[in-house]
Amino acid sequence: MKKQDYINAVEKLNLYAKHYYVLDDPLITDEEYDKLYHEVVAYEEENPNEILIDSPTQRVGDVISEGFTKESHLSRMWSLEDAFDNDGLQKWLEKTYKLDKNVTFYCEPKYDGASLNLIYEDGRLVRGVTRGDGSVGELITQNVKTIKSIPLTIDYFETIEIRGEVVIFKEEFERINQARLKNGEALFANPRNAAAGSLRQLDSSVTAARNLVFLPYGVGVNGLFHKNLHDKMNFIYNLGFRKPPERAVCKNIDEIDSVYKQMLHDRESYSMALDGMVIKVDEIASQIDMGYTVKVPRWAVAYKFPALEKITTVKEIVLQVGRTGAVTPVAIVEPTDIDGVVVERATLHNFDEIDRKDIRLGDKVIILRSGDVIPKIIKVLVHERDGSEIKYARPTRCPVCASELLDEGVLLKCQNLECSARVVNSIMYFASKPCLNIDGLGVKIVEALFHSGLVKSVVDLFDLTLEKLLELDGFKEKKSQNLLNALQNARGSEYWRFINALGIEHIGEVASKTISEAFGFGFVNATKEDIVSCDGIGEEMAESLLEFIRVNAQTIIKLQAILEPLEPVKREEAKENPFKGKTAVLTGTMSQSRGEIKETLENLGAKVSGSVSKKTDFLIYGEDAGSKYDKAMSLGVVCLREDEMRAKI
Repeated sequence: MKKQDYINAVEKLNLYAKHYYVLDDPLITDEEYDKLYHEVVAYEEENPNEILIDSPTQRVGDVISEGFTKESHLSRMWSLEDAFDNDGLQKWLEKTYKLDKNVTFYCEPKYDGASLNLIYEDGRLVRGVTRGDGSVGELITQNVKTIKSIPLTIDYFETIEIRGEVVIFKEEFERINQARLKNGEALFANPRNAAAGSLRQLDSSVTAARNLVFLPYGVGVNGLFHKNLHDKMNFIYNLGFRKPPERAVCKNIDEIDSVYKQMLHDRESYSMALDGMVIKVDEIASQIDMGYTVKVPRWAVAYKFPALEKITTVKEIVLQVGRTGAVTPVAIVEPTDIDGVVVERATLHNFDEIDRKDIRLGDKVIILRSGDVIPKIIKVLVHERDGSEIKYARPTRCPVCASELLDEGVLLKCQNLECSARVVNSIMYFASKPCLNIDGLGVKIVEALFHSGLVKSVVDLFDLTLEKLLELDGFKEKKSQNLLNALQNARGSEYWRFINALGIEHIGEVASKTISEAFGFGFVNATKEDIVSCDGIGEEMAESLLEFIRVNAQTIIKLQAILEPLEPVKREEAKENPFKGKTAVLTGTMSQSRGEIKETLENLGAKVSGSVSKKTDFLIYGEDAGSKYDKAMSLGVVCLREDEMRAKI
């Protein structure tokens, strides 16, 4: 590589990084990026005196600081006045209009992260400083340079302070906490704490590994000439910074309220956590005239979202038994209103979670509600304990059938296949659409069949007769015959559906297809070595499958004889095509059913998943694509319309 080639390569890498980390519009594959990146590394190792200041290699965190020094901001970073409801907003507007009646308002998200001040001189990032007390913060420049959404150079050469929030996207937050859990480290309570903790690491390689994102919200010292804030922020975004997911200029309280409600509605679909909307006077001359109080600017307010975190008390811990026998603890808490929903239960995930957080009956705790998901306990307020709290004892017997529980550490499992909780839930799953799709087996009917003694296991379903059903209350001839017909129609299903219907822990639809294609009827004789050699099947899944077969081999053989599922025909290996070996997700309304499109893609050698993640290669969408599309865009996944997919095929 010659010097000019090196300069061109750095320009390309920075362009690719901007499209990936700032614009959510990847231009090349990770493989192509890595290849060019390593060519740049090789050139720099041979020519250390020619390294460009904006080379992507300068972002690698490899410095361990002894501590952070204090650094003054060039201009003060202010706090914001808060408004918690429409009345609070109205009062702020009344005060603002007294200062200037002829103003409009710039509205943008209030990110829930850690504030950061970036100082550029001569187009170069020279300092990164935490907010601190607003006048003096900590100098963390080396850590800041590892954040890929912060440009190392900009096309503006006067001194400028660019202020913003450093956040961790929700999916990255979950990944970090899973890693900390495996390492026995304390979990971060929320993305805000994770962002702040990651930003102030003495070892910059830790910061680099956490995929922080910088989102600008304003400027300090600057020589910009714009008359309106929204124009000034557009200029900042065009320097290479990430734009907010929503923003607007509003004329009055009705327009402000409309934008606020839209952000509140969209809140859960955003990649990052928000805790409100910031409203600022858009006219910069008016901002200057209005000035500041001792604490806050008079021209801005934070219109907060209803709190999703609340303090409550743990009253009881109850147990739920799933279809696989897994026993899950759930906390019963003092009824607490969170964003208009009265919360009385909080998930505890597993028994290790109780031990690790030392959750006791009577503890005051912080609970977090996110979307429609059951709330979770994120922190125990240990300092609130008065000695009356009671330690929770791990159960030894099933709460439903009183059988002895198998203690696997993280999981407790009821092994009794005739446990009513297991039977009812396993039949419901067995009859569900992704399994054998048996119409008429709703929860009330299954419970009636179980409690009558007619059905004590899935196998008993196929011994039902019209005479037996008509003896039960509420079972008329037509209803009973329809149920028998549906059971008859379950025969001859695809073999992967049969495996999926068994309800084996950790073995879902995708794994069932893999096992079906790899072993067919012989899956009951597969060895662990054979199973883990299958694509996408890990040790835990293999162990779960083998344990299930050991306990239920005779039941599997009996059901197989009754249902006569179709042994899979070995699928011919797909020819080379853009989807072979790739993971795709489908969303929205298309010209064919998703099932048909899914089959088409699987015949091409693709794996079709139900959820978007960093491992997703393609999102294929139709009309009314929803949150999956938004998530795919935030992760840089290639998004194809149905017609674009067909063109590739």
